[in-house]
Order: sequence, then structure tokens, then C-alpha cells
Amino acid sequence: MEEIKGVIKTGINNIYSVESDGVLYECRIKGKVLKTEKKYYNPIAAGDNVLFEIEEGQNGLITAIIDRKNTLERWNNKRNAPQIIASNFDVIVCVCSPVSPPFRPRFVDRVLVAAPENCEVLIVLNKVDQGLDEDVEDRLAEYQEMGYEVLLSSAETGEGVDELREFIEDRRAVFTGQSGVGKSSLLNVLRPDLNLKVGELSEKYNRGRHTTCYSILSDKKDDIEVIDTPGIREIEVFGIKAEDLQFYFKDFKNYIHECKFTGCTHVHEPKCAVKQAALDGEIHPDRYESYLRIFQSLKEIEGKYK
Repeated sequence: MEEIKGVIKTGINNIYSVESDGVLYECRIKGKVLKTEKKYYNPIAAGDNVLFEIEEGQNGLITAIIDRKNTLERWNNKRNAPQIIASNFDVIVCVCSPVSPPFRPRFVDRVLVAAPENCEVLIVLNKVDQGLDEDVEDRLAEYQEMGYEVLLSSAETGEGVDELREFIEDRRAVFTGQSGVGKSSLLNVLRPDLNLKVGELSEKYNRGRHTTCYSILSDKKDDIEVIDTPGIREIEVFGIKAEDLQFYFKDFKNYIHECKFTGCTHVHEPKCAVKQAALDGEIHPDRYESYLRIFQSLKEIEGKYK
């Protein structure tokens, strides 16, 4: 049977929407298992290029994944396995908010670590019409000093939307963020045709309710192509060794070679230059705490995933 190429638009319950030459096909995986290097909870994600066979009408069977440029992955605690969130993209747009829900730099830290090397990350602080306090401004300034792009925006007032559009034009952009930060509202301003459902905040917990349950690759329109990902509370980093985590923290760079002991993990060793820098305020203490938490979670995952 002839195989044709297509791109995954979305997938849920092992049923995938695959587009080929403007036609959408409903596909399953042939034989239920695809050969991949790692054992994923979901072997295919929005943005993947695949080969498939047309079975009948607009139904088909996926036979192979074509080589990926990159993936955004996380550890799925519920399934006890790694999960691919999106594939083959150029930019990750990490959307946050200042007040409702509160700005959570540790979420940003995890996105920065999880981002593959061959993509750019843009940190977008949405809902700036809510106002910014000094601490949030300082933390954003620190990210800029590390070399990350930061943009202030408001889906409500339109502030920063043109700059965001210019940043992602002609590049496939993955939008990620915690529930309630206004990711869907921002995408609706950028691309009104998407008509994404917008959730409400939980008054009790000041956090969002999930409105998207799975990643969706949009059609390209006006040079804008996005993968909208589910709002999540946390990204459990997967795919790197705990001992290598230090190299993903740009603000550690000037200190990691000053530690007394070779191979210092900056966790429990004495005379650690990174720990001292955090104590001295040269590295933000919360950044160091963020490092410790990710390090511990990576160690736990290493014990589960072989």
C-alpha cells in the first residue's frame, strides 16, 4: 500500500488528525506501536511529520515518524513515562502573568531547561494591564541579562501583540504556560480565526482551569503558525542527566568552575561557588532553589525510567 506524507495537527486517545495536501485524515498507529528510541506515553505529537497509508475514505494508518528537528518533552507523573508535547518548531513562547495567577519564575526556569537548543525562547508576561510590582520587574530583568528575550503584553489592551506577531512570523511557535495566564486570549488576538475557548480563574486558588486538553497545530495563516499546548501547573523536566542540569542555568556559568571539588553538583558539596553566589545574592536565591528542585526531580525520574 502506498505511503504518503502528512503532518500531525492533533491527537487524543491514540487517534490522530493528519493533514496532507490540505486534506484531513483520521489515523491510528499501524500495529499500535511505533519504533522509537525512547518509550513514550505518546509516541507522536502535534507538529510531527509522518508517513501513513490511506485505509478507506479519510481514514488511515500511521506507519512511521519522519526525522524530527526537535521536541518539547516532559515527564508525565500520572503515566510514569515521558510525554512529547510538541515537535518540529522554531520558537517556544512561555506565557506568564503578573498577578492573576501570580508570576511563577520557577515555571519559566523549567521551560528554559526543557527547551531544545535549536529553538529560541520568548518569555511573554501577559496581563500587564494588571500592573507590575518591583519583584516581577527585577526577575524579568534578570532573564534579559542572561540573554533571554522578554516581552510585555496584554490581550485586553493589545499592548505587545504587534511585537509578538513580528517575533513569530514565518516560524512555527509553541505556546506554553500555566492555566489562567491568558495564553488562549493572547492567541485569539493574534489569530481570531482560532476562536479558542477561554477559561476562568478559580477564585479559591487564583489559578486557571484547563481549557485545552491536548496540543493543537494550527493552519498557517498570515505567516503565523502555532502549536497551542494544554495549560499545565508544572513541567517535570525530562531528557537530561541531573549532573548536566548546571549547564542549563546560564547564571551559573561564571561560578561552576570555581568550586573546590571537580564534578560538584552544587547540591551538598562544601566550598561550592554556586551555593556561595546564591548566599551572596549574585545568583537569585530562588533560581538556586529552582535548580535544587529540578535536580531532585531528575534524580527521581532516573530511578523510574530505564
